[in-house]
Amino acid sequence: MQKCKNCNSQFSWSKIFKSFWPAYEPIECDNCGTKHKITNLGKSTVGAMSLLPIFIFGYVLYPLGNTFVMVGIGFLIGIIGFLLTPYVVKYKEVL
Repeated sequence: MQKCKNCNSQFSWSKIFKSFWPAYEPIECDNCGTKHKITNLGKSTVGAMSLLPIFIFGYVLYPLGNTFVMVGIGFLIGIIGFLLTPYVVKYKEVL
């Protein structure tokens, strides 16, 4: 999980997750007040972890004949990927 570049305090999962909405808002450290902005690679990571699992499951694996079940499982995998993004996304200090 990402830490503050200034005081090394850890950001909470919910604080990082909420920063994705509406447009990747900066995170302010609760301890020292330093603002951190998501990196471009971090934005790409959010997109990849939420959409890529759906496409991999839907187009490569396609284990079931029922389209509704396949879409439902792909959607579930995408949600799980999106919920895991706060653990891998990187932020940089705003100067």
